[in-house]
Amino acid sequence: MPYLSFIKSPVLFFFIASFFLYSCGSSSSSNEETARKTEAASEAEEEQPTVVFVVGDHEYSSEGTMPKLAAELEENYGMKTVMLKSAPDYNAEENIPGLEALQDADMAVFFLRWRRIPADQVKHIEDYLKTGKPLIGFRTTTHAFNYPEGHELEEWNAFGEFALNAPPGWGGDHNHTHYGHESTTKVSVIDEVSDHPILTGVDEQFDAASWLYTTLPDYPTENSEWLLMGSAVNPNKEAIDHPVAWTGTNSFGSKVFTTTLGHPQDFDREPFQRLVINAIHWALDKPVPEEWAGPMKMNVAYHGIEN
Repeated sequence: MPYLSFIKSPVLFFFIASFFLYSCGSSSSSNEETARKTEAASEAEEEQPTVVFVVGDHEYSSEGTMPKLAAELEENYGMKTVMLKSAPDYNAEENIPGLEALQDADMAVFFLRWRRIPADQVKHIEDYLKTGKPLIGFRTTTHAFNYPEGHELEEWNAFGEFALNAPPGWGGDHNHTHYGHESTTKVSVIDEVSDHPILTGVDEQFDAASWLYTTLPDYPTENSEWLLMGSAVNPNKEAIDHPVAWTGTNSFGSKVFTTTLGHPQDFDREPFQRLVINAIHWALDKPVPEEWAGPMKMNVAYHGIEN
């Protein structure tokens, strides 16, 4: 039969067999390559740290600046972020939904002011602190909570002290205050720590829109390292210099970076942007970028206090 004769041809058999083996080899090679790529992608995803932002302040527009910072971390620095905000808006003091996301966080960033969230939500923050994982706190987070006297959660009014090595809340015995809303701050790198990784690429001096917060003489706590000093410009009373950024180990053994800066106009300034990006890498035990991705476009308005 012609068909069988055709198949029995030694030459044709060789070509068919060669083609079959090549196809199988190519398929196997392709499968191996796909597997390698999948494994590499999985490893890269595992290496992506998750940064959870916990945001809610009445004054400094953190609901605008923090999402832009988070977007920068995702786009240019290989991080995953989760944004948790006071609900239904920044003036809402008693609800920050989604705090269970802290269970999967590699680092938490707090920008809070005088919240009174319920005990079940505070428990998620407490559980995170007990892990000893790193955290960063901006400006009004020194007075993150404001429970009334006698409240079961009143001790959380001292969050600034036990979490951020900062004064334990606004006013009080330590007179944590500022030098007036008409003032600004001249910021200077402390010479003795100028080689700290967080200060990589940060100008030796720069201007900040934030009015200077007072911390001395009792804070930052002893287990802290001061990085930046602030000098009040046009203060409303006699002023002394105070640290405006420091690192340390808090009462839970966590690596901490705290800054009392955080006015939205501060986030428009390149030295402050660089400081923040560096601090996030430092807190995560990641190398500080020698060449950063460049200035962020913030342009967030200061809305002041509306309540």
